[in-house]
Amino acid sequence: WEEQVRRWHEQDKKWEEQEKRWEEQNRRWEENQKVIHKILNRLEALDRKFDSTIGALGARWGLYTEQSFRNALKGILEEFFNVEVVGVTEYDEEGEVFGRPDQIELDLIIKDGVLIICEIKSSMSKADMYLFERKARFYEKRHGKKAHKLIVISPMVDKKAREVADRLGIEVYSYAEEAGEALSEL
Repeated sequence: WEEQVRRWHEQDKKWEEQEKRWEEQNRRWEENQKVIHKILNRLEALDRKFDSTIGALGARWGLYTEQSFRNALKGILEEFFNVEVVGVTEYDEEGEVFGRPDQIELDLIIKDGVLIICEIKSSMSKADMYLFERKARFYEKRHGKKAHKLIVISPMVDKKAREVADRLGIEVYSYAEEAGEALSEL
């Protein structure tokens, strides 16, 4: 019987040691879980920052590209085709274009009294196309002069934006060969 009691004590000690090991493992597991959660939170924050940074770079690139293209168009048309290219900024006091008073920007191409209103953007959505048309009509109304053509120049034109452009009679130039056709008409 004493032998049995001794074995029970040994077994109890083993159980206690095993219990301590389990507790230590659980403690380590909890610590690891905390570290993993911190890492995941940090990764999510970095992911948001990365997305934001890429978006900002894309927007800046788009604006710089638009301005570069606008400058090139102005230089080429004015120097070689005797065409005037004018960037117009006006204020819409009545809110006709945006539904509230705001600044309106347009590019005009003028040759021998023929007016072409142009929108140069890095991308065009359906809403952008409607907005351009409202801006052009605002300009025509304010100056009492009808545009001969409305033209959009953009490397990325949404399919639905193209459909709107077709309905509104806006010419869209999205590739170099399309832009060449328009320039040859001047």
